Amino acid sequence: QVQLVESGGGLVQAGGSLRLSCAASGRTFMGWFRQAPGKERDLVAAISVNGGNIYYVNSVKGRFTISRDNAKNTVYLQMNSLKPEDTAVYYCAAGLGGSYGYTSTRRAEYTYWGQGTQVTVSS
Repeated sequence: QVQLVESGGGLVQAGGSLRLSCAASGRTFMGWFRQAPGKERDLVAAISVNGGNIYYVNSVKGRFTISRDNAKNTVYLQMNSLKPEDTAVYYCAAGLGGSYGYTSTRRAEYTYWGQGTQVTVSS
């Protein structure tokens, strides 16, 4: 059983930064998803166990950085140049299987989910 605990959300002005953290209890590929009101939960970024395979959705490329510290069992999402359209509940998620270089863009492959943390960007 993989347990995920998120932290780091909050309210920030447009152009500001936030860092989300997710403490994970196992060696899994990880993803950060977000869900705005009335919208689906979509993948924002994903990272493999070894950190060598990383994916970003186009809308956050150049602004967000996903990373992990396996010694601390923690995955981070550094969010810079935040925009009002980044406002959402952010969830970390974990999936099992594949090689240490594997990650996934498919929501169905993520088995474990955190409770979510609210990120609000004011204009």
